[in-house]
Amino acid sequence: MAKRSVEVQVLDSDFSLLLRESVTYEFKMETRSKNRFRNFVMFCMLLALTGIIYFGYFCSDQVCALTPQKPAWSELSLKFPVQDNLGKPLSLHSSPYNSKSSNPGFSYDDVLNENFLFDMNGHDVMVFLHIQKTGGTSFGKHLVQDLDLQRPCTCQRKKKRCYCFRPNRNENWLFSRYSTGWKCGLHADWTELTSCVDTEFDKNEGDSVKRRYFYITLLREPISRYLSEFRHVLRGATWKHSRHWCGGREASADELPLCYAGESWKGVTLDEFMACPTNLAHNRQTRMMADLALVGCYNMSYMSLLERNRVMLASAKRNLAAMAFFALTEYQKIGQYVFEETFNLRFAIPFEQHNATLSSSTLSTLKPHQLQKIKELNSLDIELYEFAQNLMYKRFNKLKSRDPMFEERFANLGRLPGRTEFNWDQALDESKETTLEANT
Repeated sequence: MAKRSVEVQVLDSDFSLLLRESVTYEFKMETRSKNRFRNFVMFCMLLALTGIIYFGYFCSDQVCALTPQKPAWSELSLKFPVQDNLGKPLSLHSSPYNSKSSNPGFSYDDVLNENFLFDMNGHDVMVFLHIQKTGGTSFGKHLVQDLDLQRPCTCQRKKKRCYCFRPNRNENWLFSRYSTGWKCGLHADWTELTSCVDTEFDKNEGDSVKRRYFYITLLREPISRYLSEFRHVLRGATWKHSRHWCGGREASADELPLCYAGESWKGVTLDEFMACPTNLAHNRQTRMMADLALVGCYNMSYMSLLERNRVMLASAKRNLAAMAFFALTEYQKIGQYVFEETFNLRFAIPFEQHNATLSSSTLSTLKPHQLQKIKELNSLDIELYEFAQNLMYKRFNKLKSRDPMFEERFANLGRLPGRTEFNWDQALDESKETTLEANT
């Protein structure tokens, strides 16, 4: 009877007690069996510990998370540092709406360090990202008319279009306003271009062609650019036919409500221009250079404004550094030299530097609180421009150090015999021309 009660007590006890009491009672085990069991337990514990270490330190959040998690955008600057790496492309393109990766093109490092030459006879394409009021109209004309090419572009004055074909066949090597028109939308930004350019070329050349894309752009000192855009809108420009395409669709009217009623914002005051929260002139250069899929496109509720600005600026810096070429409006001669050395192409005329602009005259009339407000509205652009200046000089100095004929080359930029600057023959001036295109 006592023995039966002991047996019940053992069966109800925990596992450690059973092991301890098994020596005393009839459930005796052989020494060999005990060792095997102990080894099995130790192996299981070691296996569990190994799994914990792997899942904790080596397995990514996307793979091992038990529930889907939104990307930690606050850690973007840590995972993807924004300091200049001379052209390594932005590897993160995790669109919340569209998982298809964009094609950011060949980077500056690809062109410079790996001795890639722009192959006019192959399938290389130069893509010009034209940001409003940065001097892009003048630079775009230089591209189609002033490059010393084996087969120069053929321009039609009345249509303001040029055929920029390869020497050996009728295929475009340049994607820009004056060569192909606004195929990806009026003043298409980085997000629009990288998801559109290849599709547009496929329509004409077929999808079997493997092209190499080289993105180029211009940036301008932000306050001057902002005031230039203000004066342009004051005269009647709208750019209301821009697509603002992102995530597979255009931005809705609710996401980007107009700042004005009627056909245009003609006659707007500077204070009214600054007061509209959806005015795309604010930080325009950063927005147009960034991958907007990272911030939920134009959905302002996707993340906080502070986080949105931080991610957008980081993306803009990375995309700028990854471009094959960029220049600053205030440094025309340096820009010309860097372009020519990067692509091994020569302009037949020297670029002209126009430091005195209408925006500079407007700047002198600003009140202190207006100037401060403009700086606040364009704080991202100001930081991006500072980054661009440092990067530009870094590239310039690197090219300069590799050029044994630098002094002679730099002093004679654009001095090719028998060539003069192209005259569009009664062409409209830039402001009127852009206004007409923006409203058609």
